[in-house]
Amino acid sequence: MMVRAAILGLCACLLLLGPLMLSESYVTVLNYIGLYSIVVIGLVLLTGIGGLISFGQAAFVGIGAYATAYLTTVYGLSPWITLLVGIVLSAIAAWLIGGLTLQLGGHYLPLGTLAWGLSLYFLFGNLNFLGGHSGISALPKLDIFGYQVASLRSFSYVVWTVAIGTLWLAHNLLSSREGRAIRALKGGKLMAAAMGVDIARSKIIIFVIAAVLAAISGWLYAHLQRFVNPTPFGLHYGIEYLFMAVVGGAGYIWGAFLGAGVITVLKELLSDLLPKLLGQNGHFEGIVFGILIIALLQCAPDGAWPFFRRLLPARNVKTPQPRSDRPLPRRQAPAGKALLLDVENATKQFGGLIAVNRVSLKLHAGEILALLGPNGAGKSTMFNLISGALPATSGEVRFLGQRIDRLEPHKIATLGISRTFQHVKLMPELSALENVAIGAHLRGRAGILRSALHLERAEEHQLLAEAARQIERVGLARHMHAPAGSLALGEQRILEIARALASDPSALLLDEPAAGLRHLEKKTLAELLRKLREEGMGILLVEHDMDFVMGLVDRVVVMEFGEKIAEGLPEEIRRNPVVLKAYLGGVE
Repeated sequence: MMVRAAILGLCACLLLLGPLMLSESYVTVLNYIGLYSIVVIGLVLLTGIGGLISFGQAAFVGIGAYATAYLTTVYGLSPWITLLVGIVLSAIAAWLIGGLTLQLGGHYLPLGTLAWGLSLYFLFGNLNFLGGHSGISALPKLDIFGYQVASLRSFSYVVWTVAIGTLWLAHNLLSSREGRAIRALKGGKLMAAAMGVDIARSKIIIFVIAAVLAAISGWLYAHLQRFVNPTPFGLHYGIEYLFMAVVGGAGYIWGAFLGAGVITVLKELLSDLLPKLLGQNGHFEGIVFGILIIALLQCAPDGAWPFFRRLLPARNVKTPQPRSDRPLPRRQAPAGKALLLDVENATKQFGGLIAVNRVSLKLHAGEILALLGPNGAGKSTMFNLISGALPATSGEVRFLGQRIDRLEPHKIATLGISRTFQHVKLMPELSALENVAIGAHLRGRAGILRSALHLERAEEHQLLAEAARQIERVGLARHMHAPAGSLALGEQRILEIARALASDPSALLLDEPAAGLRHLEKKTLAELLRKLREEGMGILLVEHDMDFVMGLVDRVVVMEFGEKIAEGLPEEIRRNPVVLKAYLGGVE
C-alpha cells in the first residue's frame, strides 16, 4: 500500500511541479502525453474493452481542432463555445459514420475506419475556407475566468486537468450498468443481448464517446499550438493512437497514460539519438521504433500496464457486501397456469439443412417442460429461435400472446424470457457478482451521462444487491467476489442460472444446467427449480441426465433430427418405443 501511495504521490508531484521546474522541451512532451492520453482513453473503451478496432481517431481530433480554429478566427466566437460545437459535430459525424461502419464485421470494420479516416483527412486539406494544406493560424489564447492561458507551462495544467477528468469519467462509466454492457461487447454479445442489452446501441455509444474525447483533445491541441493544418490528423497518427492503446494495455484505462507516455518519449529519444549515431540522412527512427514496438508486444502481448501492475504490491481491499434498502421492482407474475410460450410449427433451415422442422410446443406458468433428444436433434437451435438469437425460417413463436419470432433478443428479454447456454458464456475476468448483475441490466434505467458522472449510485446498489440475492439463492455466496473464470464448470453453470434469474423472468430457458454438477449439486438445483415452479415461473429445460429430468419435470417433448417425435408425461415417455429406439438405444 505504501509503494502504491508513493508512486501516486510521485506522479502528482510531477504533474504539479513539472510544468514549473522542467525545461520547455520536457513540458512540451508532458503536454503531448496528456493530449494523446485523452484520445487513447477513448480507444481503450472502443477497442480494448468494446472490441471495435478503429484506425481513424485522428480524423475526429481534426474535427475538434478545425471547428475551434475556423469559428474563433472567422467569426470571433469564444473558444468555449467552439468546444461545444466541436463536441456536437464530432458526435454527429461519429453517429453517421458509426451507423454504417459498425455494421461491418471481421476485417471489414478496421478497413472501413481506414476509409473514412483518409476521407476526412483529405477533406481538411482540400477545403479552401479551412486554409487548405496551409491551415489556419492566429488562434486566440484560452481565457479561464479572466485569466489568459498564455504560456506552455500554464497550458499543461489545463491539459492534465482534462486528462485526469477523462480518466475519472471513464472509470465511473465502466463500473456501472452501462459499463458492464460495454464490457460484454467483446466476446459476450450473444449473452448480453439475451440479458436485455441493446448491442447496436452500446456499440454506437462507445464509438461516439471515443470520437468526442478525440475532438476535445483536438480542441486543446489547436489552442496549445494556436495553429492548425491537416498534418496531425492523417492516417499515420490514427495508427499511432492505436499503437499507444495496445502498448499501454488496450483493456486498461490506466494503460492509456502508460502507452501514450512510452510512445511519445520513445519517439523523442529516437529522433534525438539516432541522427547522432547514424548520421542526419534517412529516417532510421521509424525503423527502430517499429522493431522496438514489435519486441515489446512479443514480451507483453496484453500491453505494458499488466506487467507494470504486477510489480506493485496487491491491494488488500475487501469488497463490501452489496446491500440496498429498496429492492428492485418485480414484474407482475402471470395468473394461474397461463400460457406463457406457444411455439407453432417452428422451422429453421440453414441452406439445405433443416435443423428444426415444424416443431410445436407450449409452456405454461408454474410448469417445468423438458426438451429431450440426442446430440444434433435441434434442441439448442430451438432455444435460439425462442430467445431471438436466430430468426425462424417459418412458423410462429408467441409469448403471453405476443408474437416474438421477429423481435431482437434484447426486446424479447424485456418481455420476461431469460436463458442459460449450452456452452457457458460468462465474462471470466469479472467477478461472479458483476456477471450476475449483467442479468439485471434491463431492470435499470441510468444512462451514459448519469453513469459517467457517478449519479447512478442508488440504482447501482439496487442492481448489485439483486445480483447478490440471486447468488445467495443458488448457493454460491462464498464465490460472490471471485473472478467467474476461477469457478469450476458446474459452478459456472449455476452462476448462469443466477444471472438469468436476476432479470426477473416469467419464463426460464435452461440449456443443460446439470452438466458438470455433482450428485448433491444436482439435488440442490432440482430443489431450486421446484421452488421456482411453485412461484409460478415456467421453465423449459434441455438436459441429458434422464434421472435428473424424469424426477423433476411435468411434461416432456422429445426431438430427433429436428423433428418432434413424442410428447407426454415423464412415465409415458419412459415407455414410448419410438423414444426408446431414438434416444435410449432401442428395445427388443
